[in-house]
Parts: sequence; structure tokens; C-alpha cells
Amino acid sequence: MLNTPTAARLARLPRLYQTENIPLDDTLIHLHFFIGSCDWFIAEYDGEDLFFGFAVLGGDWQNAEWGYVTFGELRDIRAHGVLHVDCELEKYWRVRPFSEVMKDYAPPEYCRGL
Repeated sequence: MLNTPTAARLARLPRLYQTENIPLDDTLIHLHFFIGSCDWFIAEYDGEDLFFGFAVLGGDWQNAEWGYVTFGELRDIRAHGVLHVDCELEKYWRVRPFSEVMKDYAPPEYCRGL
């Protein structure tokens, strides 16, 4: 993995289920992992290995969804045996609500109504 988040950065994430009463559009996205046309926008962490967030695989916004992914799974992903998943550096990533992240990343037709 490129730019693996530090322990201090991970410690700032809400724990699993801590934000479950917040509407998804208002849920803060703390980390962005990516490789090619795949993105994982992370909102919660169990403190060990499990993340909760929004995944877009292969640029398929129609089937993108909220769910769980492990840190280990993200670290093990390789494209063409060489490329690794990257985590957007803290100096470039601004923690913000999911609705704002979608306006920055999703195609316009996906964002109608946000």
C-alpha cells in the first residue's frame, strides 16, 4: 500500500456504529483509498482491521454501496501485480460529509438530489 495511514490518523476515525444515527449524506468521510477506477471512502474503523465506508469498484457508480472492507484486503490489492492501493495523503484529503465527497468525485447524474 502506498501512503499507509498512520496510527494517529486511524485513531481519529469514529469506531464502528458510532455514526449510525447520522444520515449517510452527513456522515464524515475520513479516508480515501484508491487504485485505478476503484475508490473506498472510509467513515468508521474498528481500531484493528475493519472499515465501514462507501465503495465504488471499476467506476461503477450505479452499483456502488456502503459496506465493510478490511485494512488487510486493501493492503493486499494489486493491479497488474505491480500497482498498490493508495491512501490519499492527509495534506490533500479534507474530512467532509459524504454528500460533499460525492459532489467532488461522482458523475453529475449520480449526484442529482444530493
